[in-house]
Amino acid sequence: MHVTGEAIRIAAAGHIAHEDGDARLGALFDHHHRRLYRLARRLTPSADDARDLVQDTFLRVAQSRVAVPAGESSEEAWLVRVLVNLCRDRWRAKARHARLDPKRPPSATSSAHPEAALVARDTVWRALDALAPRRRAAIILHELEGLGVTDVARLLGISAVTVRWHLSRGRRDLARIIRSKEGHS
Repeated sequence: MHVTGEAIRIAAAGHIAHEDGDARLGALFDHHHRRLYRLARRLTPSADDARDLVQDTFLRVAQSRVAVPAGESSEEAWLVRVLVNLCRDRWRAKARHARLDPKRPPSATSSAHPEAALVARDTVWRALDALAPRRRAAIILHELEGLGVTDVARLLGISAVTVRWHLSRGRRDLARIIRSKEGHS
């Protein structure tokens, strides 16, 4: 096979594009990983789970670099949506596993924690776990991360009205879940 100058130029351009993609991936990581980790830490029960979630988010970016929009706020919104979607997939898999394995031992109850702060935290996390994934993400982004409704809407790719609806329903659901758990204690 005879290699032409055009073939070499095309191959070199592909190599340069790959290097540019690697550089962009590194820049995205450097710029957004701390924020994504803080969000993941609030969405998951442990630091290890949060790190895994951020790592999976950037693996997804590495697989589809061209899908990441340009511009800092667009990049952030896309990355947050990927992270939330991955987390939602994990919650669904966990719920499916719990439904399919009725012999699975229940996790330790909050009464096993001697300090009131740990009991409260455990109760809130259990209540958050019971929420629908998008509702949970909206509550965490707004209430725990302190983002405004329009920012949550932008990050989740939904309207501000939908965010307000999720927040309203989520707060009611959390109160109901916590009250029902207190009644069973």
